[in-house]
Amino acid sequence: MGIVEEFTEFLEEYGVLGLAIAFIIGVAVQDLVSSTVDDIIMPVIEVFLPGEEWEAWTFAVMNIELRVGSFLATLIDFLIIALLIFVFVRYVLRKEEVGKIE
Repeated sequence: MGIVEEFTEFLEEYGVLGLAIAFIIGVAVQDLVSSTVDDIIMPVIEVFLPGEEWEAWTFAVMNIELRVGSFLATLIDFLIIALLIFVFVRYVLRKEEVGKIE
């Protein structure tokens, strides 16, 4: 068995190709979600926040500077990604249930 055949078998056996495709799609989705947050959601939220640069908000405790604004931006990104994953998985699971019933 040649190296090409072994490599092809490895890819098929471990689903590496599917994993690579899922990773690439995940990176693209992250860019899409970040753009959605930065360009659509945050401008709406910023209307209700005092000040221009809310992401630069900091909170000082003794000699420690906590970057609260940056944390909030990351938290919002996470929540939106989690919501999208939840909706997608729920959709896929419902499709599988429908397929089993039929």
